[in-house]
Amino acid sequence: MESSYQKFGKEVLIIGVANVLMSLSGFITLPLLTKTLGVHDYGIWSQVHVTIGLAWAFVNLGLPFAMIRFLAAKTNKEEIQEGFYSVFSIVSLLALIVSSLLIAFAGPVAEALFDGATEIVRITGFIVLATSLNNLCFHLFRTFRQMKKYSIFLIADTYGQVGIIAYLILNGYGLLGVVLSLLAVKAIIFLVLFSLVNLQIGIKRPRYSQIGEYLSFGLPTIPQFISAWVVTSSDRYVIGYFLGVAAVGTYSAGYGLGSVILMLPAVFGLLLPAALSKLYDEGRMDEVKTHLSYALKYFLALAIPFVFGATILSRQILTVFSTTEIASQGYCIVPLIALSSLFSGIYTVIGHIILLVKKTKIIGMTWLIAAAVNLGLNVLVVPHVGIFGAAITTLIAYLLAMGIITYYSFREFKFKIEWGFIIKSLIASAIMSLVIWQINPTGTLSVILTVVIGIAVYAAILLLLRGFKKEEFRFFRRLLRRG
Repeated sequence: MESSYQKFGKEVLIIGVANVLMSLSGFITLPLLTKTLGVHDYGIWSQVHVTIGLAWAFVNLGLPFAMIRFLAAKTNKEEIQEGFYSVFSIVSLLALIVSSLLIAFAGPVAEALFDGATEIVRITGFIVLATSLNNLCFHLFRTFRQMKKYSIFLIADTYGQVGIIAYLILNGYGLLGVVLSLLAVKAIIFLVLFSLVNLQIGIKRPRYSQIGEYLSFGLPTIPQFISAWVVTSSDRYVIGYFLGVAAVGTYSAGYGLGSVILMLPAVFGLLLPAALSKLYDEGRMDEVKTHLSYALKYFLALAIPFVFGATILSRQILTVFSTTEIASQGYCIVPLIALSSLFSGIYTVIGHIILLVKKTKIIGMTWLIAAAVNLGLNVLVVPHVGIFGAAITTLIAYLLAMGIITYYSFREFKFKIEWGFIIKSLIASAIMSLVIWQINPTGTLSVILTVVIGIAVYAAILLLLRGFKKEEFRFFRRLLRRG
């Protein structure tokens, strides 16, 4: 009988591999789009993804996360059907409405934010609907911690897009063909996902018997999702409006590099709600605190050296994976976004305490404040300072969100933070940075080798400083043998 830690550890490995593969896909599409289509079209491509994220923030009503919170411990098939299809029907209807509005008003939206690319905006409307339907199916797999199935389709979705994009670009197709390919992949993935949902729980017309409880939990999170979008993505709209889509492309490239480390808190964001909800409802508080403590420690073990490394190598890596023009203008924002990502990851882990005690209004309040600060500063700063100003406001917003959520979370209960380990990680990261700075790589192979050397130096120093306990190594050895 495997423990809750072993089960959670296996899931982290599975989703971790999936997220690494997804992150690597960005290093494939970035040079494909920037080197072939140019920074202008890459800016429009970035606006497409930003718009999809905004639409999902509006249409989900917090219901998919309520489904995870209330269905994770359910075993009765009828209860599961009732919960899932109540959520599915409501969110699907809202997604259809938002998609229709985006298609109907494609002209004005394109003029304001997409440099007049009306057809791209119309296609984005259809993508919004397909993405929303996919997300609902993915959330069912998350609810019952079916992480292998979840990961397989996440990778299929990601690399299906990469494969088709590569084929189209290398055969001379433009951005319109690339966006159409994104819609095709999303539609195919949904058909397969829904077939699997049908096989797993069947299809049933919902009575909406529990929807009041779901909405009570989910609605207070709407400001969180919209405000979180404002913090993470609205700067592209502000930059696009004041500076044009080419500036959006430059900023997005730097932002993408600086936020790579967010793949790890994304793993915890996928796994922790269901795992912790079950433990918390069963009164196993020691295990809840241990999960949170380890999640924060392992995130910081990777995020701290990432901030150091991204700061030193930002220009070289952007030159390798995009263009010299993008690297010369975008490298300066990478350290700020990397540090913002570290704050975001800390927020993600600690914020699970608020979800467990069901005080989601605090999350909404936190993001409303962060969003107001971020958007207000962006409007004031971006026209005068440019994309560097947008990166500064992002850092301020994430620091503020982390501070607020930590204060309110630790009023509920606290878990152990290994400050000694954090100091050791900072020391190891500083030594690693000196080594990288001395190498000062140029060229693709040299940059890759330097990254490998940096990782090796950091790991060696951390081991010498005894950053990890013997029981942690034994746990991971058992985990890998049983996996």
